[in-house]
Amino acid sequence: MPDLLLELFSEEIPARMQRRAAEVLRKRVTDALVEAGLVYEGAKAFATPRRLALTVHGIPARSPDKREERKGPRVGAPEKAIAGFVKAAGLASIDEAEIRPDKKGDVYVAVIDKPGRAAEDWIADIVPEVVRSFPWPTSMRWGAASAEPGSLNWVRPLHTILCVFGPETSDTEVVPFAVDGIASGRETFGHRFMAPGRIAVARFDDYVAKLEKAKVVLDADRRKDIIAADARDRALALGLDLVEDDGLLEEVAGLVEWPVVQVGSFDAAFLDIPPEVIRTTIRVNQKCFVMRESGPAPLTRKGGGDDDRDDRASFEARADALAPQDEERGSSQTGEGVSGDDIIGSKERQQPHPEVRAERASKDAQTAARPPADTAQRPRLANKFILVANIEAPDGGAAIVAGNERVIHARLADARHFWETDRRSLPDPDTPAMRAAAERLGLDLAKPLDQRIAKLAAMDVIFHEKLGTQGKRVERIARLAREIAPLVGANPDLAARAAVLAKADLTSEMVGEFPELQGLMGRYYAVAQDEHPAVATAIEDHYKPAGPSDRVPAEPVAIAVALADKLDTLVGFWAIDEKPTGSKDPYALRRAALGVIRIVVDNDARMGLWPLLSGQLVSALHHQAAANPAYADYLARAYADEDVAEGVDFDSHAPETDFARHVTADAVSIAADLLAFFHDRLKVQLREQGARHDLVDAVLSEAAERKVGSSPTGARGSTSPLAAESLSPARSGIGAVRREGGSAAIGEVPPSLTLPRKGGGDAVGGSAPDPETLQTPSDSAARSHLAGEGEGERASKDAQTEAPAGRDDLVLIVRRVEALGRFLDTDDGRNLLAGTKRAANILREEEKKDGVAYDGAVDPHLLSEPEEKALFEAIGAASGEVKAAVEVEDFDDAMQALARLRAPVDTFFDTVLVNDPDAAVRANRLRLLNGIRVATRAVADFTRIEG
Repeated sequence: MPDLLLELFSEEIPARMQRRAAEVLRKRVTDALVEAGLVYEGAKAFATPRRLALTVHGIPARSPDKREERKGPRVGAPEKAIAGFVKAAGLASIDEAEIRPDKKGDVYVAVIDKPGRAAEDWIADIVPEVVRSFPWPTSMRWGAASAEPGSLNWVRPLHTILCVFGPETSDTEVVPFAVDGIASGRETFGHRFMAPGRIAVARFDDYVAKLEKAKVVLDADRRKDIIAADARDRALALGLDLVEDDGLLEEVAGLVEWPVVQVGSFDAAFLDIPPEVIRTTIRVNQKCFVMRESGPAPLTRKGGGDDDRDDRASFEARADALAPQDEERGSSQTGEGVSGDDIIGSKERQQPHPEVRAERASKDAQTAARPPADTAQRPRLANKFILVANIEAPDGGAAIVAGNERVIHARLADARHFWETDRRSLPDPDTPAMRAAAERLGLDLAKPLDQRIAKLAAMDVIFHEKLGTQGKRVERIARLAREIAPLVGANPDLAARAAVLAKADLTSEMVGEFPELQGLMGRYYAVAQDEHPAVATAIEDHYKPAGPSDRVPAEPVAIAVALADKLDTLVGFWAIDEKPTGSKDPYALRRAALGVIRIVVDNDARMGLWPLLSGQLVSALHHQAAANPAYADYLARAYADEDVAEGVDFDSHAPETDFARHVTADAVSIAADLLAFFHDRLKVQLREQGARHDLVDAVLSEAAERKVGSSPTGARGSTSPLAAESLSPARSGIGAVRREGGSAAIGEVPPSLTLPRKGGGDAVGGSAPDPETLQTPSDSAARSHLAGEGEGERASKDAQTEAPAGRDDLVLIVRRVEALGRFLDTDDGRNLLAGTKRAANILREEEKKDGVAYDGAVDPHLLSEPEEKALFEAIGAASGEVKAAVEVEDFDDAMQALARLRAPVDTFFDTVLVNDPDAAVRANRLRLLNGIRVATRAVADFTRIEG
C-alpha cells in the first residue's frame, strides 16, 4: 500500500516547541485521513531545528464509496421545508427522494451515494488546511504577502513543502498543492553550513539516508543519544563524571541538526561559588553541561534515590509545574476543557502571581541543595564543561570552545559578584521603614538576610493587588507556621523564624538574575549568618513540592513553613474569590492544594485543616469588612441584619456582635468550599496512585454532600462584593495595600483580633497560642460541631466552624480508602457490598414510594423469623465493634467487623420477605435494612462503590 512523506522546511523552530509540534502534525494529518476513510497502518513524526517531517505507512490508494441516508420532512409538509431539504441533500427535485413510513407518518428520505476519491486528492486538501490552522504558541508573517489579510502564519518563515505519495517499491509522485504561494515538491535541504544544497527524495528511507549524508540527523531521540554518549565519553577521558541534565539534553538536541560534542574549561577559582549557581549560570546562558570529579556514589536521601536523580526530577517537575496549571493531567495537566492534542503552548499566557513568575524561568537549571556537611561529602564540580556545536569546524572546534569560555568566564564573574554582594550588609540598613519592619518581624538588622526581609517589607512590594504586600504576607505565614508547628512536631520559634526569612532572598542579586534559585540561595545565606540548620533547610524546602515528581519537605520545621506558605495562598485567593475555573488556574492553586496534600500524607502528619482554614478566613474577611463598605452591605443583605452592619467601628467592635458572627458565617461557607476543593485534589492524587475513584467518593461522600457551615444564601459566589468581577480597587477600595492611616491589608491580624499568646506576647516571634484562651470568632467557633444539622440549624449557629469528624484529616481519609480497597478485594467484602447495595436500593425505592424515612430504631418484638433476629443481633454486635475500631483508627479491624455481617445479610435476603403484608412488620424490616446501611456508613458510603 502507498506511503506518504511530508516535510515542512522553515527557519529555526524554537527547541521547546519541536517535539510537541511534530506530534500535533502527526495527529492532525492522520485524524483527517481516517475521517476521509483512509485508514493507515502506521505513522511517525520527526523534528529538527529547521524541519517538521511526517511519514504515514499503508494508506489505501482510494477512499471507499459511501452511501448516506438523510431523513427529511413528512409528506405534505410546507413547500419551504421541502425545498430546504432538497437543497441540503443535493437533490434535483423532491421526486429523487424516497418515501418511507415513520412513526409520525410517511417521510421523505434522500439516499446519497458518494463515490470514493483518490488518496492524493484527499492529501492535497488535508495538508494545506493543517498548515494554515497549525496551533503554534507564537507565530509570524513575513515577506510581501504579510501585508495581505489572511496570509500564512508560521512559527518562522516557511520555505518549502515536500510531499510525495506512492508505493513502497516503485516511483512516488508529488502531491500537487500550494500554501500561500509555496508549491509542494520533492526537494529539501541539508545542513545549513555543511551541506546547504538541494536534495531530491523519493520516499522515507531515501529521505533519511540522504539527510544523513547531508549532515542532518532526523530523529531527535537519536541526536539525544549521540550527545549523551559522546559527552559521557569525553568526561570519562578526563577522569570526570558528567552531571546528567535531561531537560538540557532535550533542549540542546533541538538546537542542532548534526551534534558535535566539545569540552571547554573555566577558571578553577570560580569553584568557590555554590555548585548550583555554576551549573545554572552555564546551563541558562550557554546551554552547556557541567562535569564533576569522579568519586563515590552520591549520597542517598531519606526515602531512597540519589541526589542527582532526585535533583533532576525535582527541578524538571518544578519548572514544568510552575507554568499556569491547566490540569487535570494525571491530572495537570493537559487541561479541563482544553484539547491537549491541539495545543502546543498557550496562545494566551496567563499572568501568574509574582512567586510563580519568579520560579518559572528555567525547566531544571537547579540541583537540590544539601546542608554544608553533605555538600562536603559529595564530589565537587570540575572546572570543565561540555558544549554541543552544530558544525564540524575546520579547526576542530577550537574557536567555538574559546568563544564559549570567554562568555562563561564573564557570566561566572557576574555570579561571583552576586554571591559576594548578597552576603554583605546592605548599604543603608537602618532606615525608619526598615526599623519598623524589623520591630514587627523580630529581625536583627545586623544580619544581611534580616536586612533583606526588612527591605522587602519596607518597600511594600505587592504580592497581589487584592491581597496586600509581600511584607504583610510574611507576617501571616509566620503566624500560621507557628500555629502549625506543634501539629507536625516542629519548634514553633524555629518555624516562625524560618517563615520570616523564607522570602528574604527575593531581593538578592543572585535571585534577581536567576529567579529559579529562590529558596536555595536563601538557604545558603542563612547558613552564612549561622541560622539554625532547620531554619536554613526550611527556607529552601518551603517551595516544595513544585510538581508531582518533586520531593516533599521532610524536616518538621520545613513542613510547617511549606504548609503555611501554601495555605496562606489558598485562603487568600479564596477570600477574594479568585478560584480556578475550568482549565484556567493562573495562580497555580490546584498545585498548591496538591502540595499540601502530599506534604501531609507523605509525612503522615495528623492535623485538621478546618480550624486553620476557617480561622485564617475569619481574620481575612474582618479586614475586608473594615476596608470595604460594600462587603458590610453584602453581609447585611445576606443575613437580613442591616442595622448591625451600619457604622461598625472595626477596631472597637466586640467579637460577639451579630456582625462578627455574620463575618464568621461567611468565612465558614468559604472554608467549606475550600475544604471541598482539597477533597477534589485528594481524589486526583489517589487516583494517580492507583486507588479506585469510587472508593475515594465512598469515603468522602458525606463531606461532599453536606455543605459545612453554609450561609443562609447558599454557597458564596459572585453576589459577594469580594467576587473577582466586582472587586476592582477603583470601585470597592479593596486591594489598596498602602492605605493612608495604616489600614490593614487582607489577613493582617489587627490589635482587636490578635490571638492571645502564652506569656502575653502577640508579636510574630511570640509564644504559641493557648487553645483555652483563644478569643477570636474563628477560634471560639472552631470548638463547635455542625455534623447532622440542617441548613436552618446551621444558620442559627453561624459562629460554629468545625468540620465533620475526620473530613479534614487527609491522612485519615487515605487510610480509610486503603483499608476499604483491601476489604473489597476479599470475597467477604464483595458479597457484603452486594448485600448492602441491595438493602440500600430497597430502602430508596420504599422510602420514595411511602414518603417517609425508615431510620428509626428496630422493634425486637416485631422480629419473628430466626434470620431477621440473627441479622439484628449481628448488626448490633458489628456496629459496636466498628465504632470502637474507628475510634482508634483501626480500619482493618473495622472492615473485619463488617465482614461478619456477610452471612446473616445473605441468609436474610434468601429467606425473609421484606415487604410483609403486615405494615408494622414491613416497616420494622425496612428499619433493619437501614441498620445495615448505617453500620457500613461508619466507614464509607457503600452505595457509591461500583460493582
